[in-house]
Amino acid sequence: MIGHLRSDQLRLHQQVVRMEKLLRLQEEKSEKEVRTDYKGGFLALQIKMEAEKEKERLKDEIIEALRSDKLQLHQQLALMGKLVELKAVKEEKEVETAEDSCSLPPLDGFPHCEAKLKWMEVGWTTDPCYGRHGVNGSLCSILVYLSEVESWCPLLPGRRIPAGVDNFEEDTGPADVRGNLSELYASLQKRAEFRWIHQRILSMEKIWVEAGRSLSAKYNITGRKAKQILVHPGALTSESGFRIAEAAFSGGPLGELVQWSDLISTLHILGHHVHLSVSLLDLKQFLANDKGSCPTRHSEMEASLIYTDIIGLKQIQEVLNVSWIKYRCKLRVLDTFGTEPDFNHITWVQKHNLHGPFGGLHLIPMQFYTMFPHTPDNTFLGFVVQHQLSAEQTEQLNSTRRQKQALVYGKKNTFWKGKEAYLDVIHKHMEVHGTVDDSASIPSYVINHGIISGSEVQVLLRQSKVFVGLSFPYEGPAPLEAIANGCAFLNPRLHPPQSSLNTKFFEGKPNIREVTSQNPYAEAIGEPYVWTVDMDNSTDVERALTAILNQTIEPHLPYEFSCEGMLQRVNILIEKQDFCSEGASWPPLSALRVLKAEAGTSCKQTCQQAGLICEPAFFPDINNAEDLSARGVDCQSWELSNSRLVFPAFDRLRKHCVFQSDPLLFSCVRSDRSLTRVCPCRDYIKEQIALCKACI
Repeated sequence: MIGHLRSDQLRLHQQVVRMEKLLRLQEEKSEKEVRTDYKGGFLALQIKMEAEKEKERLKDEIIEALRSDKLQLHQQLALMGKLVELKAVKEEKEVETAEDSCSLPPLDGFPHCEAKLKWMEVGWTTDPCYGRHGVNGSLCSILVYLSEVESWCPLLPGRRIPAGVDNFEEDTGPADVRGNLSELYASLQKRAEFRWIHQRILSMEKIWVEAGRSLSAKYNITGRKAKQILVHPGALTSESGFRIAEAAFSGGPLGELVQWSDLISTLHILGHHVHLSVSLLDLKQFLANDKGSCPTRHSEMEASLIYTDIIGLKQIQEVLNVSWIKYRCKLRVLDTFGTEPDFNHITWVQKHNLHGPFGGLHLIPMQFYTMFPHTPDNTFLGFVVQHQLSAEQTEQLNSTRRQKQALVYGKKNTFWKGKEAYLDVIHKHMEVHGTVDDSASIPSYVINHGIISGSEVQVLLRQSKVFVGLSFPYEGPAPLEAIANGCAFLNPRLHPPQSSLNTKFFEGKPNIREVTSQNPYAEAIGEPYVWTVDMDNSTDVERALTAILNQTIEPHLPYEFSCEGMLQRVNILIEKQDFCSEGASWPPLSALRVLKAEAGTSCKQTCQQAGLICEPAFFPDINNAEDLSARGVDCQSWELSNSRLVFPAFDRLRKHCVFQSDPLLFSCVRSDRSLTRVCPCRDYIKEQIALCKACI
């Protein structure tokens, strides 16, 4: 309408200009005629006067028309304003009507939603940030906020999380494989907590660089974007009280430190930007620039991924309050022994009294990254077995024959208690060496070297025929280091298998996984590298020792525990494993093989028996009647349920199928005696179990 009025005004203006031009032409003509015809001068003067009068009359008409147009324009604008106001009132009434009828969607997988709703109904005015996000006290505005700004509740039907600053990733350039680790050293040297990690990374730099070059030569890993990655080992912080970093130089546990060292090296070699945090102050600096109840919108750097541990996750929650939800899908939690789905699910934990210091975190189970590939519901991260020595050390060892000696796996003298008879059998066959913090309570025949460096341990392993396990520590890296140095491992069998149900050490761990020997992964490698024995059965021990003394083995290192293997695995996990995007799918569906588990058998067991591995990422693809029908399962009736962890499953007699209604309760490791489980299995690359054959 406004456009039409402006067009009319322009046409009037053009008419005035044309009229003035005509009058000027007429005037010029009259003057010429006056100069050439004196007789007609009087007439011309009359014409000119009449023309001036006509010009003035036209000007008056045009001015009046313009005034009329201006008045009409104001009237039209006022009318339009009124219409806009009426429309806004109408829309507001429609919104109020919709809000009054807004219903709560199903809350499966959102155990905190109801409590958050109740708090927001009375507490939304306590911080102005809620109002800035559109909360006005109505149920719908609160639900929109709790599902789209935070992630406590499910999305309302028909709505999507809006694209915004939280979904923005800055352009950090390409992720080019680096030729050194020197950029890491300045950050590592600043903090005492990273002292041991720094030493390990420094000692392995050449190996890492060569592995990066080798991987680049074998596979096309160009075209990747460099990511901003925060690494926060919570157990190393002074606030945790564990003192792991300090104890590393006096016989303390090294497993976690080894894994953190190798993860940091891997991320850097792969070309990503690594930010190290080892205190609550660091976390606040990196993540918590905003204050208030709403999620933070800006931070020192926008993390694409956050690697932490369970202690670190709780510290992140402490520092960020509810804002940690913003980062939930970006978390990768290093978890040595694994977290099983029922111990992870907060409602299940509360209902079944599975409380412990490490459970109930309510993440996607695959966000837990383990030391060994023992829990298929989690993701295998692993570590690197350090077995390469300097050129000088290698040359020295090449001229040294293996001795008839054993090296005992146990830095703490407490590990040796009650093992005297077992050690006596070994001593009958060979010299016994140790690297113990205190010689006071170990047998007198043991040659103790004290606490020594990793490279010195490798020299001893290269000189020894057997590395002797004492049944503890469980699932450490040392047995793999032994066989990588050509030294057989004597692996104690555990009777009965130990777990959180019967062993104090595992008490409170968020799983009931049974550990069958000191190192089950090594047990699976088997003879001639690993001899699993009953420590209390001298005949069994004698048999193994005799075989070990009569054999010669070459060093053996599974690819997944090499630098190149870890680079390959972590690179693909970073590029493909996505817990933030709705509908993201990896591994490729072409790798899926569906098997039926016999009653009382888990999917983990069923897949293993077929030479496959259970893949939890595929559960949603078989969790419906249509997909099962295509795979030969006749569901004549079906239901959704979250009452057990074995769904999808079916009753053969009734031809009745039950599907899982809560995706956080999909489980590879649980079984049921009355139902047949439907299992999502996949193949895997030999000695790279985390990856399917189509994954690379």
